[in-house]
Amino acid sequence: MRRCVTVLSCLLVVLLGGAGTAAAGPGGYAPLDRRGPALSVPADQLAASLHCNGPIGTGGRAPVLLVPGTTMDPAVGFSWNYERAFDALGWRWCAVTLPADATADIQVAGEYVVSALRTMSRQAGQRVDVVGWSQGGMVGRWALRFWPDTRALVDDLVGLSPSNHGTTVADLACRDSCTPANWQQRSISAFTAALNSRAETFAGISYTVAYTRLDEIVVPNAGPTPSSALRTGAGQIANVATQDVCPLNTADHFAIGSYDPVGYAIALDALTHAGPAVPARISRTTCAQPFQPGVDPATFATDYAAFLSYAVDSDGDAAKTPAEPALRPYVFAGR
Repeated sequence: MRRCVTVLSCLLVVLLGGAGTAAAGPGGYAPLDRRGPALSVPADQLAASLHCNGPIGTGGRAPVLLVPGTTMDPAVGFSWNYERAFDALGWRWCAVTLPADATADIQVAGEYVVSALRTMSRQAGQRVDVVGWSQGGMVGRWALRFWPDTRALVDDLVGLSPSNHGTTVADLACRDSCTPANWQQRSISAFTAALNSRAETFAGISYTVAYTRLDEIVVPNAGPTPSSALRTGAGQIANVATQDVCPLNTADHFAIGSYDPVGYAIALDALTHAGPAVPARISRTTCAQPFQPGVDPATFATDYAAFLSYAVDSDGDAAKTPAEPALRPYVFAGR
């Protein structure tokens, strides 16, 4: 485990990287409706990555796929908050484990999400909801962009401070080497450009972005054009800052993905109504709550400390590389 002077300085090193953007290949990016490629990850590995809170049968409300952020394992990230909250509601959920604690090539991580969506939708006989934090709120969009069949499998996509347009902090933080996922989450990366090519959202899907203007990792998330926000395409979009609901909310990047009651309330509003979240529907009593449902006040200190400790532990991370991974041929029109 690496040693760091402060938690924040370590998190910046873990999560971020920097370099220039590669241009799109000949003919530009792939058409929106081109069939996605065959999955390159063996089927048994994809199946083993999905953990659910019980059998997913037909009937009932849509199951929820939980997707962790960079450097995070879903058990560490969600077991003490969202999983408990959904269990209490009687909801079915699954969590997907991404390679190398979500620090490897996000193009490969996207295949895990594709497989999870197909599996859950097939077993449930209906569309699936997705909730993800940080990279986890963005990687589902990679699946939707380059595997068009998944668009009919998703009802709501909820991102908690997702890295939809990368982060300018990453543009400066690494000069020589970073893990693949960190390179890709730069605002100037080839991956970010491809992710947002042609359209950011798709018809029939409700997109809710819950973000905080005090985000210190996904930057800028304050001002008129927050990095997390979605802007284009035919999907229904709601970009909601926690401060839009509770002006004095102080959640940072890590709080909104783990214990912040306002981020949770935004997500739950989206999941319990048709279309994306509507801030006016959220009770202002939320602003007085210290924790979201699922968080045990008696164990919060140790749960959150374990969460932060895991986030800065590099033991399970992918090896650092001197440059961003090359975009796969399927990304381009002239493959």
